[in-house]
Amino acid sequence: MFGFIKNKLKKIYNQFTSKIQGIFSSKTIDEQTLYELKKILLSADTGVKTTKTLIEHLRQEHKSGKIGDGAELKQSLENKLNNILSTDKIEKNTKVYLLVGVNGSGKTTFSAKLANKFTKDGKKVLLAAADTFRAAATEQLEQWASKTNTQIVTGGQKQDPGSVVFQACTKFREEKFDVLIIDTAGRLQTKTNLMNELEKLRKIIDKKLPEESVETFLTIDAMLGQNSFEQARLFNESTNVSGVVLTKMDGTGKGGIIFALKEEFNLTVEYISYGEQLNEFEKFEPKKYVTELLEK
Repeated sequence: MFGFIKNKLKKIYNQFTSKIQGIFSSKTIDEQTLYELKKILLSADTGVKTTKTLIEHLRQEHKSGKIGDGAELKQSLENKLNNILSTDKIEKNTKVYLLVGVNGSGKTTFSAKLANKFTKDGKKVLLAAADTFRAAATEQLEQWASKTNTQIVTGGQKQDPGSVVFQACTKFREEKFDVLIIDTAGRLQTKTNLMNELEKLRKIIDKKLPEESVETFLTIDAMLGQNSFEQARLFNESTNVSGVVLTKMDGTGKGGIIFALKEEFNLTVEYISYGEQLNEFEKFEPKKYVTELLEK
């Protein structure tokens, strides 16, 4: 499932795994070992809070005799990383997807990838170009709609995004579409304006399609590393974020942010996206991710 980690991210993950495998092959471990592991985790964007908690738990297990060598350290770390990512989220029959995030985080491209996936699954998909503020945003999504053979609802530049979403919801219901994917703006004059706009869009969806479950996916640029925390905090506090799409994982992004997002904001990663091709994304599976991250 995560073969692209080794292919697309080969350089990044080779650097990570080569360092961490040296620790896992150690016959004994000590405080210096834990210090080196801490540096590796921090370099992988795991986050200060998450890393400190992990290292402290490992330190206590070492002191109590539960961990004596690198192999036992690896097993304990793997268990802890899996525990962080574990979730009891119930799969829903979602038909409406609202994509939020700052400009440049990959919302529009992922909208197309998601539309292409559902279209290939035999679903009748409708796209809504609700980012009417960014120049060429609508044109870009129209091009993707053409490539994916997906219908789209658009508006004029600077048109009220709410009117586009209203029209899209009406068309979705009246023409019996299976899936509605809404691409939104990533920047208005202020953060407050942006959040108010997104809140208004959600109210329109809830009013027009009260019977439908809605997933609000936050797209986060993996290359930003720790700088993406403020984005996650802002959107999570202001919108009802139900999952994260980690984008641009073929750049310099490191997977550790996945653990920090879950640990610090209780946000689960739903998809990992990389590249510009329509099939270049994966449904995120925590256990497989952790296994491939830590293995040779």
